[in-house]
Amino acid sequence: MSLQSSCRPVHPLAMWHGPNFDQCGSLNAVTADLEPPWPLEPPALHKMETSIEQPVGGFTFDLTARNARLASSETGYKVPKATKTGTTICGVIFKHGVVLGADTRATNDTIVAQKNCQKIHYIAPNIYCCGAGTAADTEQSTKMIASQLELHRLTTGRKSRVVTACRLLKQMLFKYQGNIGAALVLGGVDINGPTLYSIHPHGSTDKLPYVTMGSGSLAAMAVFEAGYRPDMEEADAVKLVRDAIAAGIFNDLGSGSNVDVCILTKDSTQMIRPFEIANVKPPQEQSYRPPRGATVILTETIDKSADIEQLQTDRDVMQL
Repeated sequence: MSLQSSCRPVHPLAMWHGPNFDQCGSLNAVTADLEPPWPLEPPALHKMETSIEQPVGGFTFDLTARNARLASSETGYKVPKATKTGTTICGVIFKHGVVLGADTRATNDTIVAQKNCQKIHYIAPNIYCCGAGTAADTEQSTKMIASQLELHRLTTGRKSRVVTACRLLKQMLFKYQGNIGAALVLGGVDINGPTLYSIHPHGSTDKLPYVTMGSGSLAAMAVFEAGYRPDMEEADAVKLVRDAIAAGIFNDLGSGSNVDVCILTKDSTQMIRPFEIANVKPPQEQSYRPPRGATVILTETIDKSADIEQLQTDRDVMQL
């Protein structure tokens, strides 16, 4: 007959507790007063030092020396400059739709490259998009998304939704990590009603009742915050957008020329270009062309030898 222990199974950690514990993991009264010859904690529970340095919070300036060396004259690298958007674009939701607005000035650093640049781009029959930033990036980005939405409409037979265009734009911009300079204001009307988004170059989006973007956005936002009201009428919304774009035109050197407006409702889309010519060139008050004889002629010499030689050459040609 084999002997079987009547105690419960021994816990694995009980084997490390020394002579003060029996096989069942309970304290042995006989050896309770004895000092254990080893620590009560098992070796597996001891903290082990690691060679991997744990990350710490705060700022790091490890690349400061590298950046200074790259920017020095020895390597020839140039420090990249921050690009200014140079635009005022905005949008506002009114009672039955969305109104988008933009200026028409395109700049190249401090030079006005174009006075009548179209910054309100077509996305779908019920969706339009204002673009600020690099003109080529905004133009190509909106064309690519408009093409994808056209194929989607042909496949499904349904009207495009604003949130679909927003998702396609933000995913494409996020993929390029902000290297595509396209700051967008997307607006439209679908089965969910009027919708307005602002899309940043790195892919983040905001869904708001009124938005502004571009270098003149602060002036335009001041007008919006002072004059916006929920459930506005169409005429009031158009006037508010006009005032916001005009504020950007007259307070920002990167914005100028005309005001373009796009009105989107459930039943129609109206593109008004130009809606208003904000910077009207005043008529020239006087002529700056000096009259004949205003410059004094000090000496006058007439060389007739060249004329005589030319006449003789023409006469020989006619005779031939």
